[in-house]
Amino acid sequence: MKRIITLIAIIVVTILKVNAQQYNALPFGVSLCGAEFGTDNLPGVYNTNYIYPDKNEIQYFARKGVSVMQLPFRWERIQKRLGGPLDATELAYMKRFLNDCAASGVMVVLNMHNFARYKMNNVEYIIGTPQVPVAAFKDVWTKMAAALNGFDNIYALDIMNEPHDMGNNSWFNAAQQAINGIRQVNRNIYIMVEGESYSNAPLWAEYNDNLKNLYDPADNIIYNAHCYFDGDLSGTYAKSYDAENITPQTGIDKVSPFVNWLKANRKKGFVGEFGVPKNDRRWLPVLDNFLRYLTDNGISGSYWAAGPWWKSYPLSLHPIAGNDQPQMGIYAKYLQNNGVAVARN
Repeated sequence: MKRIITLIAIIVVTILKVNAQQYNALPFGVSLCGAEFGTDNLPGVYNTNYIYPDKNEIQYFARKGVSVMQLPFRWERIQKRLGGPLDATELAYMKRFLNDCAASGVMVVLNMHNFARYKMNNVEYIIGTPQVPVAAFKDVWTKMAAALNGFDNIYALDIMNEPHDMGNNSWFNAAQQAINGIRQVNRNIYIMVEGESYSNAPLWAEYNDNLKNLYDPADNIIYNAHCYFDGDLSGTYAKSYDAENITPQTGIDKVSPFVNWLKANRKKGFVGEFGVPKNDRRWLPVLDNFLRYLTDNGISGSYWAAGPWWKSYPLSLHPIAGNDQPQMGIYAKYLQNNGVAVARN
């Protein structure tokens, strides 16, 4: 029986991969957190400062219909010294996660969760500064792409989460060099590129219009915006539903600038973070309308977030004592059809 289940999982992953290559079809997913935690103590101690998701968490979401999961991770752990080798222990944790996902028929997006920075001696340095040259960013992604080349269930490499406040340092140049490095060793995998100003969807065209000029010889870039529905776009939801003057259309209003940019420039897109708090059920129709709008426009995304260490985090999709979170009741509707097809350029 175990052999049959494993065979079925392999077939599911293969079908998803083939569909992805042919149609750029990516189902709605979930970010499973833990590997990016513990930023005050880097690289930190495994199971004390950070964790990787385990089989049980993967299987829970797979049973719900989630067939793609984002894994946020930290650069300082996978490469403890700039320009140095990838850390063998950390790489083993990542490979174990990939294998566990493959066994459940789940695709993976690997997301470097560093905000365009690298931390040394408890000080963060922006990519492009003398301390963290762009060449170091290219180096880590070249090595990552090579080390993980054999995993068929990696859908995309998300080269950096939420670049912001880079000053005179060019995110465009850094992204281009990471693309160049990945393509030296892998011409098939999708590359996800997030944008300046925390990759915010409403501000995408203002801060990131130049990203349309990135060159990928494989023509497999997916632009990844984030969209929260509170007034400051932070996803903290510090104010109430009423104080924010929310309407059921708020999510559509906030994400439509990104969707319009994709259409105008004939680009492929993904909304890599979105979520609503569970403390007021009026947020649920906002989420529902937002997801329907994305589906109608051939775009998918990944809910933020899940993982056992979120505890009381109001946006968490992680079950408590085996019970689903309220947001799952809405999200499940968009997991059953196994994603949407996005036309290529």
